[in-house]
Amino acid sequence: MRASAVVLLSGGLDSATVLAIARSRGYDCYALSMAYGQRHVAELAAASHVASSLKALDHKVIHIGLDDIGGSALTDTSIQVPEEMSEGIPVTYVPARNTLFLSLALAWAEVLDAHDIFIGVNAVDYSGYPDCRPQFIEAFERLANLATKAGVEGKPFHIHTPLMNLSKAEIIRQGSELDVDYALTVSCYQATSSGEACGVCDSCRLRANGFTEAGIADPTPYLEQ
Repeated sequence: MRASAVVLLSGGLDSATVLAIARSRGYDCYALSMAYGQRHVAELAAASHVASSLKALDHKVIHIGLDDIGGSALTDTSIQVPEEMSEGIPVTYVPARNTLFLSLALAWAEVLDAHDIFIGVNAVDYSGYPDCRPQFIEAFERLANLATKAGVEGKPFHIHTPLMNLSKAEIIRQGSELDVDYALTVSCYQATSSGEACGVCDSCRLRANGFTEAGIADPTPYLEQ
């Protein structure tokens, strides 16, 4: 029997690559996306296309109203998305986002009797978010095995972060080798409803530089500057 895994799928470049990696490792994959009150829903449409393209067995979208809390440029339209690199943790950080996402992935994994969860966090080309660090993932895995029936009964969970130490270029090269169609993905923090990218936000810059460094044509539709 093939093992099952829950894969957090935002619809962006990184999470699409993670889904392809999980499949390549022999897992039956269940994709999980969040409608968390983000600025645009283009990434959710992208997640649906990616899940279908990479043959996820199921794709769920769970609704969380983080826009009711705000505190981030991604969930509060009164906070402008920065178009230049900044020092420290940027305003695009969403409070507790990965903690919530992993918790919901954990709940679904326990229902599925799956013991593997994949997430596309990265500690190399990332925006300084504290919930993308290895220490956070290690702590959450310990929590998962303390706080669940499966964990208590000796069926431990494992949180997989296959992109943790890769550059954006390395991620793109690996995904390309696994036939990820990056034209389906949306990474921009302020994409249009049809998925056109602004080309100037932090996420767009990291993505564009990654394709350049990988020597692979960037399929991203950018707005005319």
